[in-house]
Amino acid sequence: MLAIAAGVLVVILGVGGGLFYMVHSGRLASRGGVVKPQVAVPIATHVILLEPMVVNLADQGGESYLRIAIALRVYDSPLTHSATPKAPRDKEDKGASETAPIKDTLLMVLGRQTADDLLAAKGSERLKTAIKAAFAEHNSDMNVQDVFFTEFLVQR
Repeated sequence: MLAIAAGVLVVILGVGGGLFYMVHSGRLASRGGVVKPQVAVPIATHVILLEPMVVNLADQGGESYLRIAIALRVYDSPLTHSATPKAPRDKEDKGASETAPIKDTLLMVLGRQTADDLLAAKGSERLKTAIKAAFAEHNSDMNVQDVFFTEFLVQR
């Protein structure tokens, strides 16, 4: 009789443990519903390549400068996928209107840097973080995901 009771207890614990695992792993709904697999929808992005620029750094004496080329990965807004075609614009108008706010924000951040800060360990990573924060604050319609440096030269 003791062997049968122990066998029943082992089966109950095994089934209960299996159900507990299935519910907490998401393979079985806990409220009787059917679990639908979550399909991750990729978020569309595009890259904005900027021409290299030279910026005076905030070092004492004003003789240090930074030559930098930047590419920004930006989340696409729903407006960029609209069905209405946009009217063609001149190349100069397009370039100036799209890059002017970007360059302004970058110059504001880059001009506050010092050569020592940029050349320190993790200096470029801190600069990337500062650039993302500046875009979030000053260009909130442009959601910058990543900042890439394609050129980075500090001259003292």
